Amino acid sequence: MGLSTEDRLDIQELYARYNHAIDSGNGDAWAATFTPEGVFESAQGTQAGSESLKQFATGFASRLKGRHWINNLVIDDTPGGANGSCYLVLYNLGGEKPAILTTAIYNDELTKTAGGWRFAKRVVKGD
Repeated sequence: MGLSTEDRLDIQELYARYNHAIDSGNGDAWAATFTPEGVFESAQGTQAGSESLKQFATGFASRLKGRHWINNLVIDDTPGGANGSCYLVLYNLGGEKPAILTTAIYNDELTKTAGGWRFAKRVVKGD
């Protein structure tokens, strides 16, 4: 069957909402980009479930004035939804001038829910 153009646009918007939410410290909105049992894995550990995800995002913004910049998004159809992957550049805006904090690749498992596309699992692998 494959992903529709609408599905692909909705997934792109999900990625943007994720970045806006974590950069602004909106833990509720960031957690809402995941399924209720969603998993986020990074160098800082693994967060699972809405409450843990919410706390992580709120804490992230309190520690760092950051800006997530993603590009080269690739979306592949899977039997259970979709897989996504993109490059990340994370900027630190808290110093005298903006600086690149890290670069990484996101690898994602995506699920279409009644509320739209959500991350079931997101793994960040630093370069």
